[in-house]
Amino acid sequence: MKSAVFYGKHDLRVEEHEMPVTGPKDVLIQVKACGVCGTDVHIYEGDKGAADVTPPTILGHEFSGVIVKTGEEVTSYKVGDRVCIDPNCYCGACDPCRNGVAHFCEHMIGYGTTVNGGFAEYCAVNERQVYKLGDNTTFEQGAMAEPVACCLHGMDMCEIRPGHQVVVIGGGMIGLLMLQLAGAAKVALLELVESKREVGRKLGADICIDPIHEDAKARLKEEGMTWVNTVIECVGRPSTIEQAIDIAGNKAVVMMFGLTKPDETISVKPFQIFQKELELKASYINPYTQKRALDLINSGRLDVSSMICDVCGLDTLKDILSKPELRAKGKYIISPEK
Repeated sequence: MKSAVFYGKHDLRVEEHEMPVTGPKDVLIQVKACGVCGTDVHIYEGDKGAADVTPPTILGHEFSGVIVKTGEEVTSYKVGDRVCIDPNCYCGACDPCRNGVAHFCEHMIGYGTTVNGGFAEYCAVNERQVYKLGDNTTFEQGAMAEPVACCLHGMDMCEIRPGHQVVVIGGGMIGLLMLQLAGAAKVALLELVESKREVGRKLGADICIDPIHEDAKARLKEEGMTWVNTVIECVGRPSTIEQAIDIAGNKAVVMMFGLTKPDETISVKPFQIFQKELELKASYINPYTQKRALDLINSGRLDVSSMICDVCGLDTLKDILSKPELRAKGKYIISPEK
């Protein structure tokens, strides 16, 4: 089968790979759509993502497709079912799993990270990780369930209440999902690219600010956002995390959602944290949120399509991972059939 195999930093090869072995509790999925995630970029650049990757590995953890084979012990799914997957498979037996924090599982299997994933024509997945798509949900929309699930976990930690003022920094796919999920009285989006600001306006942002050519703090004040309760940083750069801390109001939550490089640091003034009584939080993967995410997508209540800029074949994946100017255009979906 045609697959995109990661061999090491900047070494991704599209090549023929043996078909996955389907265990008794597995389903074999013919992959129809697989999202390109920031984690994939970090791995391609030789950095650690949410999990360690041991080459050679087929990347891709945001995927959907059609079941073409089931193991003999599979009871919940059948051939022909249209599905997406939660890529993080917990053991259920270690201390974190037995204490309600399974996303810190000591023996986690990660499809597309610790084992082969969805940048291939086929992938075998334990049936526990499979979710059926709604009748009107496309494969591209289904592939967005995992990033939405991650956003929901981060949003839960933000504890946003009706009437709160929220600032989202970064208008990429994650930022555009976050501004829709915020549900606050007023949401501002800080984004460099005008086309992304325009999508943000269509998706409900009350204020869109160009942080390069505008004074973000002054503009927020002009628009009546004088007490920002939550800042969600979706870029993953030290400078924007520091900006988030500066913008936050008294007793605010600063959610550091964007993934930085492992060795990057930020400059923090403890007195500023003390003086405003800030809470600095971060969100790790998607515990217990995959079904909620898919329910939102299946219902049509969450727009996960406006941020998709193109659906491409496996042969284009290396260019997407290596060229920031391409990724700046929006979210890419890989279809092995192209």
